[in-house]
Amino acid sequence: MEHLALGLVLLAGTLVTSTLYQGHLSSIKEVALDMAPNSFDDQYQGCSHLMEEELAELNRTEFTINSIYAQAWALAAAEWRSRRSCVPPVLRPEQAIAILAYTLPGPLYQNFNAAVREAGRSRREYLDSFHFKVLHFLLSEALRALREAQPRRCYQVYRGVQDIRFTTQRGRTVRFGHFTSTSLRSQNTQQFGKDTFFSVCTCYGVPIKDFSIIAQEEEVLIPPFECFEVTNATWRDGNAYIQLYSKETFSNYNCEFIKGDVPTGWSGVQGGRWWEVAQSHQGKRASPLWGGRWGELALGLVSLH
Repeated sequence: MEHLALGLVLLAGTLVTSTLYQGHLSSIKEVALDMAPNSFDDQYQGCSHLMEEELAELNRTEFTINSIYAQAWALAAAEWRSRRSCVPPVLRPEQAIAILAYTLPGPLYQNFNAAVREAGRSRREYLDSFHFKVLHFLLSEALRALREAQPRRCYQVYRGVQDIRFTTQRGRTVRFGHFTSTSLRSQNTQQFGKDTFFSVCTCYGVPIKDFSIIAQEEEVLIPPFECFEVTNATWRDGNAYIQLYSKETFSNYNCEFIKGDVPTGWSGVQGGRWWEVAQSHQGKRASPLWGGRWGELALGLVSLH
């Protein structure tokens, strides 16, 4: 009788474990890893100074429309004020605050990345429905500044994903299509998920440890426009293991906000003057962003209204 009872207990445990495992498998979403064709992947090549001239007004608009962004920015600005004396002077304050905001625990990075993955569906989608224009620009510029401040190099990084099993094939060219957090330490990624495990050689991602909320994660942030070759893709114990090697960059968009077709209701100055304004800035350096009302807004020192 004792053996029968023990057998029933073991059987029940096996059934429960099996049910839980099957339940987990059914909750996993399979997603094709491809070139992320709907990604908004602007690199702002040749127009950074023109974008900077629009940031103050654009940021006020997005603070009003996007409360998740506004709240995260306020928290990040407060964090930057408390640590700015210890932060390397590689980035301008607004760029450093953008990274701090992105790395905050909370809904911002998830909402932001989801929006980045879809904002490239069309020009109008970006102009009218993408309310992270300032954050996208500042993160892009921050990564560029960090890359330029160090010798050109590539990094071996890792990323774990929960509840999504990415599918791809060896030899394909792919992009993440959003700003992608990875770690220099493979063990750090296990806490974020094991359904897909990426091993990535990135040549455009850069370490952001000095500007991240959680420095011990040894985070390397990869931009949406970096392309990779899939060098290996295997399945083990129901999990996907994908190895990627950096190839090049690719963008469908460049300088979209200042090409003359502005968001509905936008009161900015450029309008159709893209070429005229661009020509007038040839050989000139933009006036510093930091200072004036934009600087105060970025630091959270003044009201948005």
